[in-house]
Amino acid sequence: MIYTLTLNPSLDYIVELDKFHVGELNRTRAESKFPGGKGINVSQVLKRLDVDSHALGFTGGFTGNYIEEFLHQQQIHTDFVSVQEDSRINVKLRAAEETEVNSSGPTITNTDFEQLKNKIAKLTSDDLLVLAGSIPTTLPASTYEELVSICIQNGTKFVVDAEGDLLRKVVPLKPFLIKPNHHELGDLFNTKLTSCEEVIPYGEELIGMGAQNVIVSLAGKGAVLVNQHMAYIASVPKGELKSSVGAGDSMVAGFIAVYEKTKNIEEAFRFSVAAGSATAFSMGLCTKEKVEELLPQVTIERKIIKGRN
Repeated sequence: MIYTLTLNPSLDYIVELDKFHVGELNRTRAESKFPGGKGINVSQVLKRLDVDSHALGFTGGFTGNYIEEFLHQQQIHTDFVSVQEDSRINVKLRAAEETEVNSSGPTITNTDFEQLKNKIAKLTSDDLLVLAGSIPTTLPASTYEELVSICIQNGTKFVVDAEGDLLRKVVPLKPFLIKPNHHELGDLFNTKLTSCEEVIPYGEELIGMGAQNVIVSLAGKGAVLVNQHMAYIASVPKGELKSSVGAGDSMVAGFIAVYEKTKNIEEAFRFSVAAGSATAFSMGLCTKEKVEELLPQVTIERKIIKGRN
């Protein structure tokens, strides 16, 4: 079974206005609300691709109830730890420009954290855990390492979609997949990356550090997958960018959905790129139909990594 972990889920409240006037009364043109969080996005896309998963994390209060009920309506299994304070509300104002106001989220106690660790301790070698997103300020900075250590003890495969120090610390623990974008990869190595060819040596560095598979997205310039055997460069479909929100999460979900069925890295990567593009070309997360429509546009070029067979 696939499990996704969102440590700080949110209720995202989207407000659309013709114009936003600071310090004045503003009236909305449209509004909507839905669960937010990278792991939750992965679970939603997996479900749209006919793959079941269990969503883990922390929820609390009326907002937490809304998040769980929303996911249940989509027939997504949840096993959140219930906390005392309300899950956070993030407000996104869409007018001529988009403005985001993200709250910090509820306090997570040591008891709450122990409950989560007990849930992850029940996973087995037949399971896969996706750890995605940031860590709440009330949890220790070592949270990901602690959770990943439990996975290692159980033989559970794990995927990490995070950035900065969170990613740097878990790479030596041999994640099955990591997925930085080219900006995040550049920040890891204190450089600027602008092309797929420039990404490959740094992807190889991450493989040498412990990662098993590295996917790097470069928006309209393509995507790269590097592992110990090969580097793959993917073209991206043509289309109108509507929103990049959730595109990276869709890439992770697309890869897992196909790999878990076929064990074919190249086909999983191809589907991953199509899924990310399908979300980028949509207002909201991708649909299976949109992914399959774009899939023929994704071409893959293989490159043997220097010094490897």
